[in-house]
Amino acid sequence: MRQFHTHLHDEAGTAALGAAFARALAPGLTIYLHGDLGAGKTAFTRALLHAAGHAGHVKSPTYTLAEPYTVKIGGQAVDIIHFDLYRLASPQEFLEAGFREHFNEHSICIIEWPEKAEKVLPMPDINMHLSISGEGRDIKCEALSDQGFQCLDRLKFAPNL
Repeated sequence: MRQFHTHLHDEAGTAALGAAFARALAPGLTIYLHGDLGAGKTAFTRALLHAAGHAGHVKSPTYTLAEPYTVKIGGQAVDIIHFDLYRLASPQEFLEAGFREHFNEHSICIIEWPEKAEKVLPMPDINMHLSISGEGRDIKCEALSDQGFQCLDRLKFAPNL
């Protein structure tokens, strides 16, 4: 599957999609999350992290820019780094913080507001666009690499009706 489109009727749908993605993850993925404030980027990531096995609080990294979490995928410990670049002053700030070291074959990076550092970020495996649509959300995912394609191919999700 190269693309995935769906409409989520409510926050429970966003949580279900996050849980479905957690089951399709593999180390080395980079996922960009695009969308306006309130589109559900953090809610999606929170649901994904909880479904992947993180039992603690998942906070938005709006002020810290990045929050790491360790979960088990396929029996191995994997770091998922949740970036929120909304308050990033410049792409150079991303580089100076040393964040590029997190982008490797052992970690999964999920980036909110990637356009704030586009010129210095590695290319995504998956681009996800979330947009507000009435009380729900419209979701469009696009695989941009073989690894992204494999992730979307593993994705088993039936939208809430």
